[in-house]
Amino acid sequence: MKAAVVGGGVIGCSVAYYLRKAGADVVLLERGELAGEASGAAAGLLILPDRAATPGPFRELCVASLEMYRELIPRIEKESGIDVRCLASGILVTAETPERAHTLRAFARFQRDQGDEADWVEGETLRALEPALSHKVLGAVYTAGDLNVDPGLVTNAIGRAAQRAGVEVRTGVEVTGFARSGKRLRGVQTSSGTVEADAVVLAAGPWTGALAGKLGFPLKTPPKRGQMIAYRTSAVRHAIWGENGYLVPKTGGFLFAGATVEDAGFRKHTTKRALAGLRAMASRLVPALRRAEAASAWAGLRPGSPDDMPVIGRLPGWENVFVAAGHFRNGILLAPVTGKLVTQLVLEGGTEMGLEAFGPERFVR
Repeated sequence: MKAAVVGGGVIGCSVAYYLRKAGADVVLLERGELAGEASGAAAGLLILPDRAATPGPFRELCVASLEMYRELIPRIEKESGIDVRCLASGILVTAETPERAHTLRAFARFQRDQGDEADWVEGETLRALEPALSHKVLGAVYTAGDLNVDPGLVTNAIGRAAQRAGVEVRTGVEVTGFARSGKRLRGVQTSSGTVEADAVVLAAGPWTGALAGKLGFPLKTPPKRGQMIAYRTSAVRHAIWGENGYLVPKTGGFLFAGATVEDAGFRKHTTKRALAGLRAMASRLVPALRRAEAASAWAGLRPGSPDDMPVIGRLPGWENVFVAAGHFRNGILLAPVTGKLVTQLVLEGGTEMGLEAFGPERFVR
């Protein structure tokens, strides 16, 4: 089995890695460089997102991927030689109003009922955990030990580990079309020639929809711009998720503040208005940040979908074309489980977890 994976972000790299580990011959095609788009611009938080707060397929997907990361991080660091700068900083999900405090208390109870560690903290307990936090914060749900990683480094670590395992990584190569034979593809046409393949996986972030369109399927993967700021400070101990944004401490004395969600097409640049909003959010949570040095700011284009849920499955109308896209704000988190499930689908024709909720066919029913 020879597979061609289109896209060198964290999803494409993970798919290539798991396919190769399962014995497939793999070519990874990336028009730029690995982690050159959204994967290198993310916050790198490995936590359950808000939409995973209730039981269902999305929560199951997120929980499975988080469990995989505990074993995957040391393995890819060893296999790649790249330190992904993993921090077990824990997270505080904060409340500034009585209404949100009520909601978060209920959320903490739900998490404990699900077997997860989560505690409502306030007053002196909260200040002892995070002394820099504003006194306007009434309380927070505290989860100890939650991880965050450098997103660009973790993407490159997975990519290099895949390459060292035998994946052929081709960067600076643009996909221009496909070689077809009935309901199957024979290969991928690129700016440097045709790559023959028994299976093709489309994992090109917000550009996936255009590739699916070339194959006659109207898949929408709109870009969702996100802007972020990096402060040079060690004032914050934990990741902090506020009502209007988040702060994530990083190694080397940096703190990431993010992130906007904007429908701005493929315009990948920062704006004064959005950065001012991020600075206001950050200083509201941590007043000391009003005087902190902003080291840099950037924007990335997250891959969306019509319902902001991942798109994972076989492309309708094609026997050997698969999609792994639309992960929106959860690409780093969901990379391991996506790589594993797509590998099972490609090589075995089925997966250990149901993909009905995530299949591209849901958009044309």
